[in-house]
Amino acid sequence: MTTTGKKTGLGRGLSALLGEQPVAQTGASGNQQPVKLPIELLQRNPEQPRRTFNEKEMQQLVSSIRLQGVLQPILVRSIVGTSQYQIVAGERRWRAAGQAGLHEIPVYVRELSDREVVEVALVENMQRADLNSIEEAQGYRALIDQFHHTQEDVAKAVSRSRSHIANTVRLLDLPEQVQELLVNGSISAGHARALLASDNPARLSETVLDRSLNVRQTEKLVRDSMIPLETKAKKPGSSKPQNADIQAVESQLSQSLGLQVNLSTKTDGSGVLQIKYSTLEQLDDLCRRLNTN
Repeated sequence: MTTTGKKTGLGRGLSALLGEQPVAQTGASGNQQPVKLPIELLQRNPEQPRRTFNEKEMQQLVSSIRLQGVLQPILVRSIVGTSQYQIVAGERRWRAAGQAGLHEIPVYVRELSDREVVEVALVENMQRADLNSIEEAQGYRALIDQFHHTQEDVAKAVSRSRSHIANTVRLLDLPEQVQELLVNGSISAGHARALLASDNPARLSETVLDRSLNVRQTEKLVRDSMIPLETKAKKPGSSKPQNADIQAVESQLSQSLGLQVNLSTKTDGSGVLQIKYSTLEQLDDLCRRLNTN
């Protein structure tokens, strides 16, 4: 039995969209060749995951296009009922071509659904490593919320772990002020993930900048900021006052694991060992250590 329907799941190969599949188009047979369209007929995609463009890199691309033209066609789809086309992948080349003074640009025209447009734009940008962490998170959330993909689906499509997808999407829970610091490169994704565990990420982010803290130091800053709350939460008489031996054990374990460790003991010799983590990567690492024979 021959199946004629096309697969629209996440991860559809970009090669299948960039000239290596037959396209149903009047006068076209076999593999579609790129065509040239006036730049003014192209429109950016409002759902494009990429929001920021490095000015230095843009100027380098503009210079290259002035000398050699646009060597790789961009991917577009027609906008129903108009003579316009929406850019699916290649907005950066389109922008640079306009700045270089070109009037036309080579394109591949494809018939794509709204879901495929989001999928292709995200995967194309991920393969080029062009997205900052917030843009990446917004792209993942669009695929998960709007198109009902699971985190596992997205992880397979972009060759990332499920925990990476989950932790990246969680960055959108940070205050806008902290997200902006991540976008402009003032802090790294590691800093941002550490700040997620804080009750006041915005305030602590200022401390991180003022002290030029690295990620490990930021994790410690977050842990230290939470200690007073934990101390208040303990019920009087539920545990013995900490002595030097317990503090020494906590310190040794914290240094060994790179995580906050709390140890409480009772008068009968029993107790609770609490290990706190801030990210799923830290949990995965801890589980690997505990499962090592």
